[in-house]
Amino acid sequence: MPFKLLRDTWKSVREKSEGGKSPAAVYEDFKYMLQDVSRIYIGARYTYRELMQNPETAFKFKSVIEHYLLKEADPDTSLESDFYYMKPESFSCRTYEQLKVKLKISILTDRQGRGGKTERVYRERTVPLAEFAAIPLAEKKRDGIVVQELILSKLALVSFVV
Repeated sequence: MPFKLLRDTWKSVREKSEGGKSPAAVYEDFKYMLQDVSRIYIGARYTYRELMQNPETAFKFKSVIEHYLLKEADPDTSLESDFYYMKPESFSCRTYEQLKVKLKISILTDRQGRGGKTERVYRERTVPLAEFAAIPLAEKKRDGIVVQELILSKLALVSFVV
C-alpha cells in the first residue's frame, strides 16, 4: 500500500514537471547546510526566514541575521538574491565581510569542445565577498553568474560580537 502511494506521488510530480525534473527539485538543489571543522556551507537558495526557522542553523548566525542583516533585507529574500544585488558599501556587505564570507559561484564561460567547436559551460569558483560585490550588476548578468553557496568561517562567527 505505501509503495503504491509513493509511486502515484512520483507519477503526478513527473506529469506536472517539464523535462522530467520537478520544479521543486530544481529549487531545492541549493538548499543545504553542511559543516566541517572550520566552516559552515549554506546553500544560496535559503531565504532568511527559512534560515531562522531551521534548527540546524547556528544560533550565533541566527542572531547576526536578526540583529544586522534583516535591517536591510526582507525575510523572504534568498541569500542568492541578496548577494547578487549587494553593493560593496552596504551594511550587510560589511557585516558579511566581518564574518569572512566566501561565495561559491558558477560563471558561464566558453570552452573549446570536440571538433573545434566552442561550448558554453559553467565553471565553479570560490571568491571572497569583497571581490564578488565589486563586480557590476551588468557584468554579473552578462556572464550568467549564479551564486550557489555561502561559506561562513566558524572562527569569525564565534568572534563576532552581537
